[in-house]
Amino acid sequence: MRHIAVIGSGPAGYYTAEGCLRQFGDAVRVDIVDRLPVPYGLIRSGVAPDHQSIKGVSRRYEATALSDNIRFVGNVKVGRDVTIAELTDLYDAVVLATGAPSDRALAIPGDDLPGVIGSAAFVGWYNGHPDFAGLAPPLHGPGAVVVGAGNVALDVARILAKTGDEFAGSDIVAHALGQLGEHAIETVTILARRGPHQIAMTPKELDELGGLSRAVPVVDPADLPPEETDAALDPGVRKSVAHLRAFADRSDDKPITVAFDFYAMPIRIEGGAHVERVIVERTRIEPDGRTVGTGETYAIPAAMVVACIGYRTPPIEGVPYDTKLGRFANVEGRIAPGLYAVGWARRGPTGTIGTNRPDGFLIAEHIAADTVADSTKAGRDGLDMLLASRNVDIVTFRDWQAIERAEIANARVGAPREKFVAVEAMLAARDR
Repeated sequence: MRHIAVIGSGPAGYYTAEGCLRQFGDAVRVDIVDRLPVPYGLIRSGVAPDHQSIKGVSRRYEATALSDNIRFVGNVKVGRDVTIAELTDLYDAVVLATGAPSDRALAIPGDDLPGVIGSAAFVGWYNGHPDFAGLAPPLHGPGAVVVGAGNVALDVARILAKTGDEFAGSDIVAHALGQLGEHAIETVTILARRGPHQIAMTPKELDELGGLSRAVPVVDPADLPPEETDAALDPGVRKSVAHLRAFADRSDDKPITVAFDFYAMPIRIEGGAHVERVIVERTRIEPDGRTVGTGETYAIPAAMVVACIGYRTPPIEGVPYDTKLGRFANVEGRIAPGLYAVGWARRGPTGTIGTNRPDGFLIAEHIAADTVADSTKAGRDGLDMLLASRNVDIVTFRDWQAIERAEIANARVGAPREKFVAVEAMLAARDR
């Protein structure tokens, strides 16, 4: 029997558990440890609430979780309740699947002003993550600036621009829905440091933005390269640019404008007690591909800035860390004997949810090569004894199912659930 601990219950964690089941069959016990009482990580708190079809992948993880060989151990924080050193003593393999939940900073003057928010925090706020439920973003004033050229930036802009009716069928939490319905933001500006041909926005998300009832996406035709140059693009990017060209041709008159500002980078955020404006510098792309500032600057009035420029994996004491790349230092997932990283904790924040499946299966293969079948480690029993001695109140997958039933029962009409946004409320629902 091999004993494996996976730290993190998001896609990378569950795909690793699935890979271990495929690799070892009944000769393995996997404990999936998470600091929250609820599983699924990014699926629950990162995927946009109006993208329910994507969230459906959690049913696959549920099938894995209900195996006798797999156990969810929620409400256990590594570093507070148990250390990495203790886990590597107890298990043949410890796999860090913690994702990259920390925002990269803008690192410009004024980025510490109230009203500057990272996308992980803002997305966590409208998705009901306990860490961000009390965020209270400033949904007022002359406008909001969203920095980034990927799908997260589109998600943020779309959520800001939607009507309450357009959230029907979503699991956006009540506090966010209420505040968004009252906001008075008229202009959402998406700042992209490079041009339309360099965006990481997918056609589906751009199409969604173009279909909103009270918002119109706007692109300056002068920012678009000559149309004949689109032919050299990958098909997906070419479709995305076609949406941008369609936006440039629109003349709708709607209450909210979502303005794409290409070749533009924020260089300073100004304000007194809170954000008042963003100073932006025009950019150009050099022949060698570098993006440089032109020296031309202008101001965009805004009460809120949401930075969608990437994520970092938080360090864990005692685990080698690559500061430059913002992830654990590893070689193809191996960190040290008995210690591995998977998903964004291994690669950095790249790839899709599905990218984590081959990643998880690769780690299972590494564990098979690096360990022996007849383990002498204490595994699950040892962890239970250790946590009991520290009075740690663990949450099992059956407990999570009770929490989920309560969330479903509490849902507003048409919504799949109303998430609990406090750990205490989650534990109370379990106990009921």
